[in-house]
Amino acid sequence: MSTPEAREVSVVLRDGVGKIVGTVERFFHPNYVGLIVATVFFGWSLTPSLLPRDWLFEGLVSGINAAIGYGVGCLFEWVYRKWLRKPLRRKLARLPASVTRLWARRPKWLSGAVKTTIVLACLGVAVFLLVESARWQREITALMAMEPITTSSFLRTGALSAAVGAIAIGVFRALRRIVRSIAFELIRRAHFPRQLAVPTGVLVVVVVAVLLFNGVLTRVFFDVANSAFSVRNGHTSPNAVQPQLPERSGSPNSLAAWDTLGSEGRWFVSFVPTAAQISEVTGKPAREPIRVYAGLESADGPQAQAELVAAELERTGAFERKVLVVVTTTGTGWVDSTSAESIELMYGGDTAIAATQYSYLPSVLSFLSDKDKATRMGKLVFDKVYEHWSARPQGARPKLLVYGESLGSQGSEGAFTGLADIRARTDGVLWVGPPNSNRLWSEFTARRDPGTPEILPTYADGLVVRFTDSRGDLWKPGDTWLPPRIAYLQHASDPVVWWSPDLLFSEPDWLRERRGPDVSSRMAWYPIATFWQVAADLPNAQRVSDGHGHNYGDLVLDGWAAIAQPPDWSADMAARIRDYLAVSAARERQLK
Repeated sequence: MSTPEAREVSVVLRDGVGKIVGTVERFFHPNYVGLIVATVFFGWSLTPSLLPRDWLFEGLVSGINAAIGYGVGCLFEWVYRKWLRKPLRRKLARLPASVTRLWARRPKWLSGAVKTTIVLACLGVAVFLLVESARWQREITALMAMEPITTSSFLRTGALSAAVGAIAIGVFRALRRIVRSIAFELIRRAHFPRQLAVPTGVLVVVVVAVLLFNGVLTRVFFDVANSAFSVRNGHTSPNAVQPQLPERSGSPNSLAAWDTLGSEGRWFVSFVPTAAQISEVTGKPAREPIRVYAGLESADGPQAQAELVAAELERTGAFERKVLVVVTTTGTGWVDSTSAESIELMYGGDTAIAATQYSYLPSVLSFLSDKDKATRMGKLVFDKVYEHWSARPQGARPKLLVYGESLGSQGSEGAFTGLADIRARTDGVLWVGPPNSNRLWSEFTARRDPGTPEILPTYADGLVVRFTDSRGDLWKPGDTWLPPRIAYLQHASDPVVWWSPDLLFSEPDWLRERRGPDVSSRMAWYPIATFWQVAADLPNAQRVSDGHGHNYGDLVLDGWAAIAQPPDWSADMAARIRDYLAVSAARERQLK
């Protein structure tokens, strides 16, 4: 039997727990169903994604997911109170009297104990999953040959997630108070029926929020972003020197002034392999490569930019070269140096590359603000170049190739109505890391041959269009590849390729099928959570080792060799160019 002292301690503990629970509930007003569902969503967000994440990104993603889960739990609890509680009580009233008396005599402290147990269990599960998540992150870094993440540093994720989740819930509660205030005023002043006042309050808040975010706030944000990045656009690396050769835009002979090309354009026309460097690599005579560029400030509007590009191509004699490449850039006007140098070295500098800038913003912001800019510019420039190209005798034209990476591939696709149009007007296409929203890419992938995976599909037996994530895959469908060839380079771990709003509520094929070689086998699809996970991977897409994520490295050399191989191409030549590209990429990282 327990002693009086023990019973007294027990009473004190029960009363203490009850007071603590009561104080917490008065201050925080927690919803316990919401806490349980929030923990589930938090756990989902900690599972592996495409790329490794540090504690900061994980904390932001997990906090947002936990807040969404809390809202879902609150919705479940509201549905129960609104429609299920009364029928359940009627059913419970039919139970034997002994059962109902036992329930009526339940200890007062039982409710507080259950609530405390729920909170402690949620905390315990969260800590356990944080430790497991650090281990999962180390598995991903191992797949990508990156430095592993420590468990101790990753535990900071929990504190950050709690803070982010609390802020999100606080904002929602503030909005709920505003809705109630509006409803109260409608009832008091306009004599609205109570059943109509709350929905009207919700409608008013939603409309105001949409107008703010889609109108004023969005416009202000992108105006500020444009202003900030336009300042950056005017910055020139001290290692970007105005070219003197007439084959470059920005030179004294150029129709496009050096100071109008923008930061990326100035780098593009200055960081170019010379004829002497190309000869040293290939062991053969070489020409000075032509690079043509038009910045946002080089002409008055997109149409004028396209005409300026065509005029620059005429001025430099680009239509007399062996190869002419039309590049649609990313948001800021960036062109991947490795892709440009690859085609230039392959053809001994007997090449011309044309590119334009259509935004001050990076690709992510440009995609959100006006991704149609890339499509419009891609079509305008290609159509104008094609007009000049097709005006020449058929036997006196250079190979007309098309290139685009990331958002640039989307803009480049926009120049064509479909596969027949591509085949009629080009000699080959290379698209790298295409966004999931690309129209043609989506059509090819959706219509892939049965039994082929989404991460590496085969379209129409690979007769014209092919996909690869590594060397050699382009030839797996077979040796019959009809010209003009179209190649997509896409890594299984590239979030740019796989992120889509559809991830919110629909499991994609690439997560139903076998995972890619650098994607964790533990990655799975969870509603809402996976959308935010892959969205958080986007900023880190290029912060991983080559051959993973959005880092394609010298795989573009294999892509060019597949679609536009010169007659004298050999494995030895490929190896020498690959060595040059590795040194050049390292040098660019140091200088830029």
